Amino acid sequence: MLPAVPIRQWVLSLPFRLRYVLAWDHALCRAVLAVHVRALRAFYRRRARREGIPDDETGAVTAIQRWGSALNLNVHFHTLVLDGVFTREASGALRFVPAPPPTPREIGRLVATLARRVTALMRRHGVTLATGEYADDDAPQEDAGALAALAAASVTGRSLLGATPGARVGRIGRTRAAPTAKAASPWHARAAAFDLHGARTVRAEDRRTLERLCHYLLRPPLAQERIELLADGRIGLTLAHPWADGTRALVFGGVEFLEKLAVLIPKPRVNLLIYHGILGARARQRAAAVAQAVPLNPEAAAPMPPPAAATLPLPPTAPSRRAWAWADLMRRIFAIDVLACVCGARLRFVATIEDPPVVQRILRHLGLPTATPVPAPARSPPRDGNDLVFEFPP
Repeated sequence: MLPAVPIRQWVLSLPFRLRYVLAWDHALCRAVLAVHVRALRAFYRRRARREGIPDDETGAVTAIQRWGSALNLNVHFHTLVLDGVFTREASGALRFVPAPPPTPREIGRLVATLARRVTALMRRHGVTLATGEYADDDAPQEDAGALAALAAASVTGRSLLGATPGARVGRIGRTRAAPTAKAASPWHARAAAFDLHGARTVRAEDRRTLERLCHYLLRPPLAQERIELLADGRIGLTLAHPWADGTRALVFGGVEFLEKLAVLIPKPRVNLLIYHGILGARARQRAAAVAQAVPLNPEAAAPMPPPAAATLPLPPTAPSRRAWAWADLMRRIFAIDVLACVCGARLRFVATIEDPPVVQRILRHLGLPTATPVPAPARSPPRDGNDLVFEFPP
C-alpha cells in the first residue's frame, strides 16, 4: 500500500475543547482532518512548484487516535505523508521527487495556517474553542447525559466516578519540583493550542522501520503488559515514557478504569484509517504509485530488510485488488499460511461442497462419522446448599 519512498509522520494535536467536540461528531472530525491534510498536500505541492516541478501530487494515510498516554480522551491525527511529490514525465512514467526537510519557519507557518482555518471552520459550526465548561449541548441528544460527562472528565484528566468524583487521576512518581522543560525541536511548532510535530521520518529502503511505525499508528489504547492489579484492588498503569513532572505510573479504581475505557470506544461504522491524495481509493495515479512499493517477489525485494514477522511465500503475481483470495489475505495480514500442509506440500482449493448426500458419501468413503454430533448438556454451576458459589482466579 505504501510506495518505497521517503515518508514523514506529521502529528497534529488539538485544543482540549476541540477534542471533546470531535469525540461526539465524527463528521466534524473528518472535516477538521480534511483541513489538516489539504494544508499538508498544499505545503508539499507549493515547495515542489518553487523547484519547477509541475503536475505534482503526494499521498498520505491518517490514523485518527482517540486516546492519550493516560487513557484520557485525546482526539488527534497521526498522518504518514509521502515526503515528496510524484510527477508525470514526458514519457508518461510516474517519478517521485523527494522533498528537502522543512525549516522551522515553514512548520511554524503551517501550524498557524491550520489553527486559523480550523478555528474558522468551528466558528461556522457554532463551536467556540475558548477554554471553559464542557456543555452537554455539544453532544448528540441520544448520547447526552452520563457519557458526555464522562468524556468531559476524561479530556481534563479527572474521574467522574469512584471514591472521589472530580479528582484528578492518581499519579506515582510525581514531584513538587518545577517540570523539566522539553528540548526544543526544529520540527515542532505550536499556535493557539494547536501542536504540529513532523520530526519522524523513514528512509525509502527502511521497510522494517516503516512497519514498526505503522504498528505504532494502529496500536490499541494500552498494552496488556503495562497493566497491573495492585494488592488493594486498584489498577496500575505504567507509562511508556515518564512525564516531565516525574510521573511514571497512574492508579485507577475499578470503576474509574472502566470509565476511562468507555469513552475511548468509537461509535459503530466509524472509519479511523483514511487515505488521501494519490493513495486515495479513487485516485487515478494510485496504481502507478503503489506499484513502486516492495515487489511481491521476495527475490526482487532483496535490498529491502525482511519484515519483523515471519516471512511467508507470496504469490508470484499480484492479483487484482478486488480479487484477493482469502488464503492470500490471511497470509498477508496475519502471517498465517492456511494452505500449508504438515507433509510439506501445498493444499489446493478444489471445490465447496454443500449438498448433504454428497457430503455424507464422501465421509463414508473416508470412514468418518456422518451424523451431526450431539452437543453435551450445559453443566450447572457449583452449589453449596442453596447458595451459588463462584470461584474467581486470584
